[in-house]
Amino acid sequence: MRKRRRGLHFYHKKKGINATLMREIFSWIVVVFVAAFFAFTLTWFVGLRTNVIGLSMEPGLSNGQGILVNRFTYQIFSPKAGDVVVFWPNGNENTHNYVKRVVAVPGQTVRIEGGILYVDGERYGDDSMDLIASAGIAENEIRLGDDEYFVMGDNFNNSEDSRSANIGPVRKSAIIGKAWFHFGGGGDGWGLVK
Repeated sequence: MRKRRRGLHFYHKKKGINATLMREIFSWIVVVFVAAFFAFTLTWFVGLRTNVIGLSMEPGLSNGQGILVNRFTYQIFSPKAGDVVVFWPNGNENTHNYVKRVVAVPGQTVRIEGGILYVDGERYGDDSMDLIASAGIAENEIRLGDDEYFVMGDNFNNSEDSRSANIGPVRKSAIIGKAWFHFGGGGDGWGLVK
């Protein structure tokens, strides 16, 4: 004689992996793979990842902070005043690259007098900016050539830039690209380069 179970009984069906679930999992794997491949390809051919070295771009960019560089934009357009660019000093690719801000473009004049930067005879920036301790080669007026850019670090008094005789005005051919995104390190965290 069989013993009867008391209470409610439910039919327990084991859940298996069906074709619909497999298709969805496979489609997510494909999407992730394609996105990673696209990001890698875009960074490899159009962009560049590098680090800021030194204190010359503080407070906006900090020492050791990573930045992404758009190498493609200057193939079509020219750098503008205010752009943060990455370049090889004197075109020397065997040294670390520099990150500086363009303060003057081809055809403009640059001079530093009394600790103040003048571009085309007009004061650069506002009254709240620190006075520049060393004018370097910009002590005398410099007229930029057709392919030359005058670059400086945002931290004027702690920057090796176009004022230095060993760097001078930067040729467009030495500019790698435009810094557009920063990440890691610094108090600002992640964000667009301003």
